[in-house]
Amino acid sequence: MRFTSTPRGARLARRLVSHRLAQWGYSYDSGPNETTTLIASELAANAVRHGRVPGRDFHVRLTAPLDDAPGTIRIEVSDTRTEKRPTLTAAAPDAETGRGLYLVSRLAERWAVGPRSGGGPGKTVWAEIATERAHKPGSGPGPLQRPHG
Repeated sequence: MRFTSTPRGARLARRLVSHRLAQWGYSYDSGPNETTTLIASELAANAVRHGRVPGRDFHVRLTAPLDDAPGTIRIEVSDTRTEKRPTLTAAAPDAETGRGLYLVSRLAERWAVGPRSGGGPGKTVWAEIATERAHKPGSGPGPLQRPHG
């Protein structure tokens, strides 16, 4: 999904991630939903704050297991600013910002930044969240999902 590179767009992305996971069987109060939503919030905020190019949107891709087996939820946030790559830094104790990627690094099994898929301008920051919560049987993929496997 595409979102405007604004604080409102970041809020909508966070809400859509939480809602989509609930539709896929990961209830709003489950660990996988809460963790993925927090990571989505941090990555979307970074895309708006540091990856914004006027007139360009940021994109979110969310995938989750399709079957009853445990698996990995993956969140990808892409923006169009190539030259500003995120780095993990230690924030000062009294700093009001600078902790987002630290949170992502502590909550995700893996995360990284790489080129945007399809060769477009910009970058993609992704994170994977391992889950033992089986996907709800019978619910099919939604518009933000690309099947694994």
